[in-house]
Amino acid sequence: MSENSFDGKAFVLTLPTQPGVYRMLNATGDVIYVGKAIDLRKRVASYFQKSNLSPRIQLMVSQITAIETTVTRSEAEALILENNLIKSLAPRYNILFRDDKSYPYLVLTRHDFPRLAFYRGALDNRNQYFGPFPNAGVIKSSIQLLQKVFRLRTCENSVFDHRTRPCLLYQIKRCSGPCVGLVTPEAYREDIRSATLFLQGKQMEVLKTIEAKMLQAAEAQDYEQAAMFRDQMQALRKIQEKQFVDSSKALDADVIACVAQADGSHIAVNLVMIRGGRHLGDKTFFPKNVQGHDTAAVLEAFIAQHYLNRSVPALIILGEKIQAALLQTLLSEQAGHKITLTTRPVGERRKWLDMATQNAQLALQQMLTRQASQEERLQALQEALDLSGLMRIECFDISHTMGEATIASCVVYDQFAMRNNEYRRYNITGITAGDDYAAMRDVLQRRYAKIAAGEGKLPDLILIDGGKGQVNAAAEVMIELGLNDIPLIGVAKGEARKPGLEQLVYPHEDRALRLPADHPGLHLIQQIRDEAHRFAIQGHRAKRAKVRTASNLEQIAGIGAKRRQSLLTRFGGLKGVKNASIEELQQTEGISRALAEKIYRELR
Repeated sequence: MSENSFDGKAFVLTLPTQPGVYRMLNATGDVIYVGKAIDLRKRVASYFQKSNLSPRIQLMVSQITAIETTVTRSEAEALILENNLIKSLAPRYNILFRDDKSYPYLVLTRHDFPRLAFYRGALDNRNQYFGPFPNAGVIKSSIQLLQKVFRLRTCENSVFDHRTRPCLLYQIKRCSGPCVGLVTPEAYREDIRSATLFLQGKQMEVLKTIEAKMLQAAEAQDYEQAAMFRDQMQALRKIQEKQFVDSSKALDADVIACVAQADGSHIAVNLVMIRGGRHLGDKTFFPKNVQGHDTAAVLEAFIAQHYLNRSVPALIILGEKIQAALLQTLLSEQAGHKITLTTRPVGERRKWLDMATQNAQLALQQMLTRQASQEERLQALQEALDLSGLMRIECFDISHTMGEATIASCVVYDQFAMRNNEYRRYNITGITAGDDYAAMRDVLQRRYAKIAAGEGKLPDLILIDGGKGQVNAAAEVMIELGLNDIPLIGVAKGEARKPGLEQLVYPHEDRALRLPADHPGLHLIQQIRDEAHRFAIQGHRAKRAKVRTASNLEQIAGIGAKRRQSLLTRFGGLKGVKNASIEELQQTEGISRALAEKIYRELR
């Protein structure tokens, strides 16, 4: 029962008996739980009963200081509102799934010679899309496969429109060279048709078409062409052999299996995507706040958070029996056609579900193993540094090339994992080029001035990728900000910069700590330090490339801002300009023959 001043029983009497959404707030005004109800009064009243409440719910109720409600016209409308609020507020007692970016698609663009490409975003009816795919890696491998078999172009239109000779992809037989007329529009359209059938799961139809072409070419004694078709068939047959799931029907379905750890503290949800009868791959999700929930509740939360306002296949196969009627109705209305949720698959579909269950079990075991390793590493580091309660670590690194395009990175380790969504990069300007101390002072001032003012989380430990000078500069900033009670350590590279020989440097002290090369705590520091280094270098290279894209052209006499923009737009960037011939450069507005020759010469 609640120990705060909030009188839940009295509040319940003020509620209507209509459908709606309720939001539970704590003493600081944060929403800690969002729920839906077909009868608000009855549902909220259930939380203030003395019995039948799990320890988790009892803890939640003890923190309630206020409840807000919104009446809706139906339970379906309440479900939509509940889902939107959970995504935007991320309450600590709701089951939460990471809201990933929209799933990627493979696209064939609308063009006389359609382009094969990776795509993520709103769909355009003018193009032809295939997917969605569970991750970008599946699409990249699919593009490579389609290039190998059907030799479709992948270049941007800005490059395609201005080529006078075939590119390297043509030379290695990954493109048929439509940019320079090495394939007829009819033949290219036939390749597009075959690729489309393949992506729709109609591999046998594609094989029959290619076989007919091979026989026709052989009869015409065009043996080189016949050999090419033979190679296509062999490649497709190898793909079929590797295809783990291949349906006899061109079916679109998602298969969802849920597996829980014995104590219920961790749950894995595996999503397998079947499109056109083909297995496109799978993805595993690890929801937060699952303690006290069974797998059926987790599945219901996943379906609501994953599919509302997103494309839905006609069939969803589930590994648990859930209250599916409302979700099925809502998803069908959203899709504009019937969506079926089934929990009793048979035959081929049962095999798909078994595979998803195995995927979930394996992913859960791997996650628990990684977490155990991380817990061991963190515990060892706590003991080595004598920092009890160490959990959140922030690490900084500076990257530049001879002072050019200086970037500082900050990466975050918290709750036994790297927190990519909390990573930050900082552009460093207004300092002497190459002054790493000034760069470190700048990034720490910008990072922790806001935290000192109460915005954001304080780390338990700050790591600096650098030696004594870097650490002392960092310590001075923290003293100025009044945050000098946060432990701060530098990670100095060892002799010959060899991993395992790092020294941990303390500010304004002569002492340094050197942990054994096999020390788990050192392995954690190396992991975090290397991630900060990678993140800084990645940002620095991107910034340097951007600067040099403009500066390379700026250094050519006669190229002003307008001509530079015309060149970059026409050829799709500096790489396209560098690859262009003199004749192609000359076709750009404002570029004479002499200037085209100059550009061609100076960019080589």
